[in-house]
Amino acid sequence: MGYNCVVLAKQVPDTQRITGQVMNDDGTVNRAALPAIFNPEDLNALEMALQIKDRFGGRVTVITMGLPAATRILRDALYRGADDAILITDQRAAASDTLATSYILSCAVRKLDYDIVLCGRQAIDGDTAQVGPQLAEKLGITQITYVEAMEGIEDGKITARRNLGNGWQLVRAPLPVLLTVTGDAPEPRVAAARRMMKYKNARTPAEIEQSIRATNPAADDATIKSMTKEQADALARRGLLIQQWNLSDLEADLTWCGRSGSPTKVHRIQSVVLAAKESKDIAPTDEGVIAMIHELIQDKIIA
Repeated sequence: MGYNCVVLAKQVPDTQRITGQVMNDDGTVNRAALPAIFNPEDLNALEMALQIKDRFGGRVTVITMGLPAATRILRDALYRGADDAILITDQRAAASDTLATSYILSCAVRKLDYDIVLCGRQAIDGDTAQVGPQLAEKLGITQITYVEAMEGIEDGKITARRNLGNGWQLVRAPLPVLLTVTGDAPEPRVAAARRMMKYKNARTPAEIEQSIRATNPAADDATIKSMTKEQADALARRGLLIQQWNLSDLEADLTWCGRSGSPTKVHRIQSVVLAAKESKDIAPTDEGVIAMIHELIQDKIIA
């Protein structure tokens, strides 16, 4: 018996490459100012889903919500072994906080046949760790958080090992279940060369349309729509069309989406600039370091 896994992934700014233009004036992240990457713990969640598939069978579907550029991580997921990929993109979902995001994702997951939902414990751009638990609540299913290993599945129940910080515990829960996965889970596998060759041309309709508009700037909307459909149909016949859903496809209540469905508000942003009032050169020698330590002790900066 196989188990169908749904993995929720997010394309996030690479917070290891912070610049001075990271935040917009309204408190949102200027994502264009940072390179975009696959959220690290979501990769761990994908690996866990792939291991479940390898061990028990079933299918792995990866969902991401964002701009068309987020399709990049969906292709990455296909390279690593995912069976299906879905992009949720809609301007009406812009500025969604965790509550609105979990609602939109719940609408998407309900459209699928699933046994296990997996996601990273948290995203590195927000660090809230809220979307997974909120999603489980909206789906009405059991959740196991801080999972670092899947021990087994038997008699319709999954056994997982949770990281408690200073120890671990084994938890058994009935299916369907949602797991939030930590970075201590098995290391993600690398992309397979054969799958990269197969899926390198996989595209969403939005990507196809963007490419057509760039190469046919004089074409009208009707022509672009026709060309997009023609290319999308051709990719679909080859199994290379990545599914794309909007809020209408999800039959989502718009009052729960985007800004209107996001009670989280940024009250104030404060830019902290660290500037030295004075500086002192320290010779890069043992004597220079010893002199600096003695001075710090004398000034009671260190004891």
